[in-house]
Formats: sequence, C-alpha cells, structure tokens
Amino acid sequence: MNTKTPKHLTFFKDLGLIGYKDAWDYQQKLFDEVSLAKRNHATGQSSEDKTPNYLLFCEHKHVYTLGKSGSENNLLINQIQLKTHKAEFFHIDRGGDITYHGPGQVVGYPILNLEYFVTGVKDYIFKLEESVIQLLAEYGIKAGRLEKAIGVWLDPGTPKARKICAIGVRTSRWVSMHGFAFNVNTDLTYFSHINPCGFTDKTVTSMEKELGEKLDMQKIKDQLREKIARVFGMNLQPFPPGAD
Repeated sequence: MNTKTPKHLTFFKDLGLIGYKDAWDYQQKLFDEVSLAKRNHATGQSSEDKTPNYLLFCEHKHVYTLGKSGSENNLLINQIQLKTHKAEFFHIDRGGDITYHGPGQVVGYPILNLEYFVTGVKDYIFKLEESVIQLLAEYGIKAGRLEKAIGVWLDPGTPKARKICAIGVRTSRWVSMHGFAFNVNTDLTYFSHINPCGFTDKTVTSMEKELGEKLDMQKIKDQLREKIARVFGMNLQPFPPGAD
C-alpha cells in the first residue's frame, strides 16, 4: 500500500524584476481564482476537488510595504526622500509591520489552498522559515527562529540577532497570499530608512554580507524553489502554455 502523502500540483513562475503594485495585482488575480475554485467546490457548483496552487518568485524595484498591524512611524523618511531614493511606499493587507523589497532579494508569493499543505497558519509560517533555513545551511550559514518574531534569523536569542528573511502573510478562506522576502545580494542601506519589522534594537543581513561575496541569484532561486517544494510536498511545475 502506498502510504506517502500525495504531492499537490503547484504552478511556478519567476516574474523577474517587477514593480510592487504590478505583482500585487497579479497575486490578487490568482488569489481570487483559487478562492473561487474552492467556493464552487464547497457549494457543489463544481465536482472538481482540486483547486489550483501557485508559487511566484520575483525581485522588486525599491519599495517599502507596511502591514495592517504596523505603524507608519517606522518609516523614517518622508515622501520627498522616498523619491530621492527611487522608492515607493504601500500600505498592504498582510500581517506584520514595515519592510523593504528591492533588487538582489528573492521575494516569494505562495498562493495556495492551504488545506493541501499545512495544519494551520503557524505550520505554514514554520514551513516557509524551514525552507530558507535549509537553503542557508547548504552555504554554511546556521539560521534559526527567534521567539515572538516571525522570520529567519542568524544568532537568534543573542545581542547579535539579525534577520535575513522577513515573512508577512495573509490568509482568507484558507487561501494564502503575500509571503517572504529573502536577502541575498540586497542593498542593506535601504533598511536604514525604516525600523525593520518594527524593531529598533535588531538589524538585518544578507547572504552577501555573511559570506563576503555576491551570490548567483538564479542559482539561489532554483535551490530555494526545490527546498519549498520538498518541505511543502508540492509537485512544482511551470505555468502551463498560454497562462498569464
């Protein structure tokens, strides 16, 4: 008897370098598609018991995003200074406080029917963290979790604690959107203009800073994609031809 958990089909796409609003709109489109498929099945309008699942990767143009539970006081520059730094600012509907996205950072947006993959929101966040932790271990970077602070940290629980991956998610009707921001070759000076994730006593870091050299972004994306697929039990496939 085959007792293995089936791997659920998940379509993957790398959006490349993209403005935040364009990626947000695209996420919302896919989120609505997954939610509608779930609703139709639940109400008997569809006999199909499989809803689509998506995983998007991208790099953003310079942008600061503030979650629904955050404080705008954690943005330390004004609108004129934002323009000087060629950065945008958005209030968004995920959890968490303020963070930065920009080139050299792998941003991941899983749009998933979570009932296929996890037992709860804590389990979902744990698996996102675990995927990044496992990848970092392959580069000799020991990472972990910090109590009461979502994300992936180096030297957690010490005065040297620094965040390398931020996580901020939204779930509705057990469908996810938003996700994680993983600092690979990120320009960390942009974090000096905010209190990252609302913290005033902790810093951020990147793989480049920790290893002293730039990393191959495509290689990191490929490795991280495989880690996520394994940790979540996904059958990860490229978007079908003709899908936008």
